[in-house]
Amino acid sequence: MRVGMYYSNNDIRLEEQPVPEIGAGELLVRVIASGICGTDVVEWYRRDKVPLVLGHEIAGEVVETGQGVRCYKVGDRISASHHVPCDTCHYCLGGHHSVCDTLRKTGFVPGGFSEFLRLPAINVEKGVYPLPDDMSFEEATFIEPLACVLRAQALAGYKKGQTVLIIGSGISGLLHIQLAKARSFGRIISTDINDYRLKMASRFGSDLVIHASENVPGRLKGFNDGRLADLVILSTGAPQAIEQALRSVDRGGTVLFFASAEEGFEFSLSVNRFFWKNEVTLTSSYAAIPQEHLDALELISDKKVNVKDMITHRLGLGEIQKGFNLVAEARDSIKVIIEPNKQQ
Repeated sequence: MRVGMYYSNNDIRLEEQPVPEIGAGELLVRVIASGICGTDVVEWYRRDKVPLVLGHEIAGEVVETGQGVRCYKVGDRISASHHVPCDTCHYCLGGHHSVCDTLRKTGFVPGGFSEFLRLPAINVEKGVYPLPDDMSFEEATFIEPLACVLRAQALAGYKKGQTVLIIGSGISGLLHIQLAKARSFGRIISTDINDYRLKMASRFGSDLVIHASENVPGRLKGFNDGRLADLVILSTGAPQAIEQALRSVDRGGTVLFFASAEEGFEFSLSVNRFFWKNEVTLTSSYAAIPQEHLDALELISDKKVNVKDMITHRLGLGEIQKGFNLVAEARDSIKVIIEPNKQQ
């Protein structure tokens, strides 16, 4: 089978590998669609792990079942979690499933940018999601990223009627906008450095878009009755964006770190200003758990979150380098989907 082997953002090679052999409790899946995630192009995070096959936002069909598998059959249309928690460790029992050691060790074999992949037994047991007949494979690739957004907003403790500022209007920022809109939250304001993405933010529900080069706190106050944001979501890890987030959060508000920052980046802040006097909360979110995947699937199926219109590029596996270039450049693209079994 063909795989897209990642060596660096500028070096993804089309290589041949044997189709994975499955064991008891496992599934062999033909990958029909696999989304390129923003984390796939975080090069420093991959540097010590290459070469490897990336791709975790997948949808496909079951082509073989292992001994003992009863819940799934050949031909089933599914999505799946690449990471699943154990549900029994200290972290899981404390509600922090996404920092579970098991979750961080599990994964697909070899990855979603391949014609076929093996789902290990623990993934089959805990993280496979049958797709409704009216949900396309392309739409199903959004289940995982939307699940991450669901978890993030829940951990941030966002309440109905509050004002949210979303810094960064790429794929995750747009999903945050749509989820906030679907849940009838208060005013939604978005920023970006890219005019194309600002237009998309407005299209998908942002009440106000602000170019990141502007005085964001000032524009925010002018739009929000003199107040800053109750919740600031960082959908980019750029140092300037982090500084902007800290200047844009209101008293009693929360800053949610959703995106990774540059390698080794650190920042300092005033303890008295943020924590003693103004009760500002800094929090973070990572990944998602199976229940959040199911909730995301339902939101997409019910058309409460429009993912179909977020797809800007559909490429075969032979064009995977072009796909990575589009995502890394972050210009006139939103969601880039690879179709590994597309005939070219």
